Amino acid sequence: MQVLVRDNNVDQALRVLKKKLQREGVFREMKARRAYEKPSEKRIREKEAAIGRARKEAKKKAQREGLLPKPKRKPLSGTTRSPAHNVNAQTAA
Repeated sequence: MQVLVRDNNVDQALRVLKKKLQREGVFREMKARRAYEKPSEKRIREKEAAIGRARKEAKKKAQREGLLPKPKRKPLSGTTRSPAHNVNAQTAA
């Protein structure tokens, strides 16, 4: 795998390399190969992951159909208002 280092910016190159490795699944593969996993343990892990995916999909479907409330969105950083602003808004109302 190759990464270009522009203007001696090693930090940027490391970030790009890490992102490429993440996309290729290298970290996941390294973690999986650290220790031997018995076939029975692998089956159990994969089955649990499939159940989790099914639950997540069912939850999303229920939210789309209006059976569950949609999750509240977190405000973007830097856009939150100061507490003093909220006090002024309450007294004006």
